[in-house]
Amino acid sequence: MTTPFLFVATVLVWGTTWIAIAAQVGDVPVTVSIFYRFALAGMLMLAGLAVIRRLRRPAVWRFVVVQALCLFCLNFVGLYTATSLVPSGLVSVIFSLASIFNAINARLFFGERISRQTVLAGGLGVTGVVCLFWPDIDMGGGAETLRGIGWAVLGTAFFSWGNMASRQNTRLGITPVTANAWGMGIGALCLLAILTATGEPLVLPAGGVYWTALLYLAIVGSIVGFTAYLMLVARIGSAKAGYATVLFPIVALAASTLFEGYAWTPISILGIALAVVGNIVMFWRR
Repeated sequence: MTTPFLFVATVLVWGTTWIAIAAQVGDVPVTVSIFYRFALAGMLMLAGLAVIRRLRRPAVWRFVVVQALCLFCLNFVGLYTATSLVPSGLVSVIFSLASIFNAINARLFFGERISRQTVLAGGLGVTGVVCLFWPDIDMGGGAETLRGIGWAVLGTAFFSWGNMASRQNTRLGITPVTANAWGMGIGALCLLAILTATGEPLVLPAGGVYWTALLYLAIVGSIVGFTAYLMLVARIGSAKAGYATVLFPIVALAASTLFEGYAWTPISILGIALAVVGNIVMFWRR
């Protein structure tokens, strides 16, 4: 698969998962839904690789475990908790900083230089996302808003650290497919431990819409989305791959236009323009 295909696939897949996530909101606690998602995705990946005889045991487990905790457990807990405290638009703005987080962590863990191109592209992208969600950004909530921002920053940080663990797994010869298969299973076990420690019951909803959404999130959103994204990280680096987080909200709002009648405003159109320009700057080659 070509690099542009992986990038577009990641943006389209993760930009549409919000529809399935919204379909799951209701009687089932958020953490329980995340557990179902990665338990199903992990079992499907492990079973599928075993059937085609491509299931491999990682030679080194520690970074697979770190990836599992950061990408398939703690980052979702942080971001979903943030969404329960502040508007989702504000969470999207913070999460769009992932490319900057990745550039900083790549500098800390791998000694890579932070280029002015990355900083400029990240700044344009984040400004664009701010414009897109400007009406939803309410900073007047006091302590609750600060807690929400804190959870969103923490969730984004875990996402970025998971990117670094994936890069290290690739250096050790562990493919994203192998790391994801075992990582999703480990992440599900960690989520189950959290649910057990907090006494959260495993609610089983009866509606078919919930289970259809779960299948989409497990197969398309997790197996396809994370595999494409982490292959992208291995090919073009974590900072450039992380810029996909700027484009997720654009796809989400485009889908919202079709299904929910989202009305575009001049400031939201400006936001898209800035995000597109940032994308051009990020991938520009002299």
